[in-house]
Amino acid sequence: MTTSYWAAGTALTSPPLDGDAECDACVIGAGIAGLSVAYELAAAGLAVIVIDAQGPGAGETGRTTAHLMTAFDDYFSYVERHLGHQAARQVARSHAAAVSRMEAICAAESIACDFRRVDGYLFAESSDGEDLLARELEAAHRAGLEDVERASDVPTGKVLLRSALRFPRQGQLHPLKYLGGLVDAIQRRGGKVYGKTRAMEVSDGHPATVDTASGARIRAGSVVVATNTPFIDRFAIHTKQAAYRTFVVGMKVPRGSMPPSQFWDTLEPYHYVRIAGDFDPDYQLLISGGEDHKVGQADDAGQRFARLADWTRQRFPVVDAPVFAWSGQVMEPVDGVAFIGRNPGDANVYVVTGDSGNGMTHGAIAGMLIRDQITDRTNDWAELYDPSRKSLTAVVEYARENANVVVQYADWLGKDDGVALDAIAPGAGHVVRAGGRHVAAFRDADDGLHTFDATCPHLKCLVQWNSLEQSFDCPCHGSRFGVDGSVLHGPAKGGLEPVDVTRDDQRHH
Repeated sequence: MTTSYWAAGTALTSPPLDGDAECDACVIGAGIAGLSVAYELAAAGLAVIVIDAQGPGAGETGRTTAHLMTAFDDYFSYVERHLGHQAARQVARSHAAAVSRMEAICAAESIACDFRRVDGYLFAESSDGEDLLARELEAAHRAGLEDVERASDVPTGKVLLRSALRFPRQGQLHPLKYLGGLVDAIQRRGGKVYGKTRAMEVSDGHPATVDTASGARIRAGSVVVATNTPFIDRFAIHTKQAAYRTFVVGMKVPRGSMPPSQFWDTLEPYHYVRIAGDFDPDYQLLISGGEDHKVGQADDAGQRFARLADWTRQRFPVVDAPVFAWSGQVMEPVDGVAFIGRNPGDANVYVVTGDSGNGMTHGAIAGMLIRDQITDRTNDWAELYDPSRKSLTAVVEYARENANVVVQYADWLGKDDGVALDAIAPGAGHVVRAGGRHVAAFRDADDGLHTFDATCPHLKCLVQWNSLEQSFDCPCHGSRFGVDGSVLHGPAKGGLEPVDVTRDDQRHH
C-alpha cells in the first residue's frame, strides 16, 4: 500500500504473454536480478523471455534504497568466519565487479538513471561499534579492499562522525530508471518482457518448461527464477534464509547542506542513508532506511518510522516531517552470502535469492554468473554463491532462524483476547478463530467482510496482519497475501483459500 520515492515518479509497464512461447532462456521476475540476467543473456546472443506477475520493477527493487556497495552488508569479518578468507576475497571482487558492470551498462546503453560514484562511511556509535570497525578494517584489507581506510570527524552536514571506515567509489542510481533502461536494451536485442504473467510451475528438462496462471506454457533451454525468493522449492532454500521487512523514510535536506556520501551505522538493527536526488529547487531528498524486523513478527510500523526519522534528524540536516515512507522485504542468508546458480537437484533451472542488504549488486552478480553458467563459461564465483552449499560454521545461525520458525507454529494454539469479529473496523484486518479454524479477515471501506483460511499454503504457518501494507504476512518464510487473498510475495505460489464464516461469537486473536 505504501509507495516509494522511485515508484511515485516512474512507472514501467509490459503487456501480458498471450500464448505459448519458446526461447533459449526464460527469466521469471523482472526486478534487478531477473533483468540483469536477461540483459546479459540477450547481449550474449540468446533468445530471452522475461515474465513477471506484475511488471518490471513492481516488486522489491522498486522499494530498495539502491546502494551499490563493496562495503558488504553482513561484514567481511562475518564471511571470513563462516566461509573463509578466500570467500571474503571473492565477495569483495564480485561486488566491486557488479558496481563497475552497472556503470558500464549505463554508459553502453545510454541509461539516464543518475548513476554516480560516492564515498561510503561505516560509522560507529558505541564501543562495540568501535571493535567492529577494527575487525572490519582488517578483514576488508585481507579481502583485497586495500583502499578502505580509517576516517574521523566525518561531516554529515549536521554533526561530525567521530569514528568511521571510508569505502571509496561506492555507487548509487535510480533503480527503476535503470530497470527501464535494461528493458529497452533487452528488447533492442530481440528479447521479450511480459507483465501480468504469473509463473505457477517450473519443470526441469530438455527443454525446461514454465506453466503460467493463464494456461500459457513457455519451453526454454534454461529457466531462471529471480522472484526475490524462489517459489519452486519447499525446503531446499527456505530453511537457509529468513525474510525481513525493512523501513524507509524520505526527508528533505537543503540543497548542498551535506556531502553526497552514503552512510551506514553499526547498530542492530542498522541504518543506511543516501541522497536520492532533487526534490524541488531548494531541497534534495535524503533517503534513510533501517529498523528491520522479521516478516509477520511485528506490526508497529508507525513506531519504526518515528524511530527512523528521529535517528536521521539527530545526524543529518533534514527539515520537516518525512515526505515519503515505505517498507520493503529482504532475504537474509544464514552465512551472509546470496544463493545464485543452479537450483538444487536441477540441471537447467537456476535461482537468485538471499539478497540481504546488497540486492542491487547481487542482482548484477547474478547477471554475470548465470550468463556464464548457461553459456558454459568458467566463473570463479560459482562455488561461493552455489545454492546447494552448506556452511558448517553457520549451523548456529541456521538453528536460531529455524527455531524462530518453529515458534511461529505455536500460534496454532490461538489465544482469544476478547475482540469480536464484528468489531473489525473498515480498512482493518485481523486473524480470528472461527469454527475451530484460524481465519484471515479484512473489512473493506463498504463494510464488506472478506475471510480466508489463515494458513499459508506454502508450509501451513499462520499468517499475521500487516496494517502498514494492508496484507497478511507469513512469519515463517515471508509469503505475503493481499486483502483479496491473492499472493503478493512467495514462496507461496497460490493465494489464501476463501472461507465462509458466521458472525456468532467470533473472536480476534
